[in-house]
Amino acid sequence: METLLMILKNLITMNTKTLIIVLGPTAIGKTSLSIQLAKHFNTEIISADSRQFYKELLIGAAPPNTEELKEVQHHFIQHLSVSEDYNVGKFEEDAINKIEKLFINKDKIIMVGGSGLYIDSICKGFDKMPETPTGIREKVIELYKKNGLEFLQNVVEKKDPLFYKEVDKNNPQRLLRALEVMYNTNKTFSSLRKKEDKKRNFNIIKIGLESDRELLYNRINSRVDRMMKNGLLKEVESLINFKNKNSLQTVGYKEIFEYLEGETSINEAISKIKQNSRRFAKRQITWFKKDTSIKYFSPKSLKEIIKFIG
Repeated sequence: METLLMILKNLITMNTKTLIIVLGPTAIGKTSLSIQLAKHFNTEIISADSRQFYKELLIGAAPPNTEELKEVQHHFIQHLSVSEDYNVGKFEEDAINKIEKLFINKDKIIMVGGSGLYIDSICKGFDKMPETPTGIREKVIELYKKNGLEFLQNVVEKKDPLFYKEVDKNNPQRLLRALEVMYNTNKTFSSLRKKEDKKRNFNIIKIGLESDRELLYNRINSRVDRMMKNGLLKEVESLINFKNKNSLQTVGYKEIFEYLEGETSINEAISKIKQNSRRFAKRQITWFKKDTSIKYFSPKSLKEIIKFIG
């Protein structure tokens, strides 16, 4: 009886807890705002940016800098190596465990990121898929590198049209994952998904950041220039032995790998990074706009956001 009462007490307590999610496209100002909110609410930050998990990606993934990390306690920042395999299912499990531990002493927690699928895994849950052997994963990535994005699109559309209808067709990571599962299980990705939202025992508030599109694109272009000035080329050179890893099939790395392999010039690579980053931001915006529970603000609307959160 005592154990049951403790469980009920914990459930009631958890229902008073709130996860505040700060989301939006790349370069819009999520890091700065999340730190200000964390300071105001005397709490900690959980990153839901899948590129910032890796400790080797200190420039191209645009993680919080050393000073910012000192201001507020962050979790899931640079805690993995690119040599490790990690996916959204593992993140859901790890992040939910961390959230529940933090809620013991905190009433509010900040989650920040631009990876829509990873944010959804916390809000709704994510269907666990069978583990993919390294050999299959490397084979799929090699097919992508040899044949390009259109090849991935065509194969997924043919083998799993249901998943293809809803997936971000320009996101190679999502398409690669679907092919990994299909080659590993001989079943379609969509057939293995339950599509049943999990019930969370805490409240969720989603704060979306938006700005003028031209201003955002200028911020993206300027960020890429800063990355190059700060040593992105050397960072990518140091990762050449890991170029086939899933974590490096992303904007800012794949373009410079192409340069290092003699497929393009450095100026063309930089131009591609800017272009692909702008396209990535556009896809992020499209993904988030489907979610009607998001309340949008300017990145500089700190007081209004605090008032909205209550």
